[in-house]
Amino acid sequence: MLASASECLDILRCPKTGAPLERIGDKLVASSIDSDEPLEYPIIDGLPILIDFRHSILSERDVLASAAESVIERPRYRGASAMVKRLLSPQKPTTRRNVEMLVQELEQLSGPITVLIVGGGSIGQGMAPLYDHPRLKLFSFDIYRSPLIQFVADAHQMPLPSNHFDAVVIQAVLEHVVEPQRVVEEIWRVLKPGGLVYAETPFMQQVHEGAYDFTRFTESGHRYLFRDFDAVASGASGGPGLQFMWSADYLARSLFRSVKAGKVAKLMFFWTQYLDAIIPPDFSVDGASGVFFIGRKSSRRLEPIELVGHYKGAQRSHSRSHSDGG
Repeated sequence: MLASASECLDILRCPKTGAPLERIGDKLVASSIDSDEPLEYPIIDGLPILIDFRHSILSERDVLASAAESVIERPRYRGASAMVKRLLSPQKPTTRRNVEMLVQELEQLSGPITVLIVGGGSIGQGMAPLYDHPRLKLFSFDIYRSPLIQFVADAHQMPLPSNHFDAVVIQAVLEHVVEPQRVVEEIWRVLKPGGLVYAETPFMQQVHEGAYDFTRFTESGHRYLFRDFDAVASGASGGPGLQFMWSADYLARSLFRSVKAGKVAKLMFFWTQYLDAIIPPDFSVDGASGVFFIGRKSSRRLEPIELVGHYKGAQRSHSRSHSDGG
C-alpha cells in the first residue's frame, strides 16, 4: 500500500544538499551548506515539488505554472477502448513472474518493508501486487502530479536518504532520463545494503513520449548499467513478437503519416506478441522489445570483461569464435 503523506514527509531530503527538510507554511525548507540563504521547495495542492531545476530538463516556470501537470497526454481508457488496450497490451507473463519473485524475496524480511517506485505516476503493467500487498509500504514519485505519488522529483537527484529502502522498482523509466547511469547510482544510494532493484527498459522499441525519449539497452548493456548490483535474474521482458507488433504500428503510421493507421496495423498484428511464448529465451534476448534486471545492491562492481560471459543471446557460439580468433 502507498505510504501516507506524513510518512513520506519524514524522509524527504533536499535534492541539492541531501539535508532534512522542514515544513514552513506552503514550503519545505532546508538550510544551505554553501550560503546563509535557505533552500525552499513549494508544496502545491499538498504535493511537494523537490526538483533542482538548475540540473533538470524540466522548466521551473512550466512545472509551477501547471501545478506539475504532465506535459505528455496520458489518455484514460474506458469501455471499448479499454478492451482494445488490453488486447494490444496484455499482462506480460515475464513481468508477472518477476514481480512474484521480488515479492517472495521481500517477504523473507522482518518488520516493515519499504519499496520505492521511480516513475510511479501510474501503476505499471504487472505491478498491482506490490500495491495490494499488506506488508509493503510504497513510496512513489514522478515528474508529474498523480494520485499515486507523494512528491514530484527528478530521478537524477532523488530527495531521499541513503541506505533507506528494501527495494526500488523502475519500469519503463530509464529510456526517459538523460543520464541513466546517474539514476542507477541514485538507486544504489537509496537502497539498504543487500536491497533489491527491479528494472524493465526498452530495447528494440520505437520512440514514445516524443522529446522525452532518449535511450535503449541490449540485455548485456542493461546488465552493465546495473554493474554495482549482483544479478538475481535478467533477460527479455518482451520478445520479438511484441517488437514486431510495435514495428507494424510505426511502419503504418510512418507510411500514412497517421497515428490511427498505426493503431489499425497494430490491431492486425496483435497476435504476433503471443508467439513470444514459443520463442526460446536466447532468441528472445537478441530480438527483445524490452529487457529486465533483478539485482541486489553489492559492494563489488561488474568488470567490463565479464560482460562477454554474461551474454545470454542465441549468438553465443559466434561470439566465442570471434573472441578466440581476435
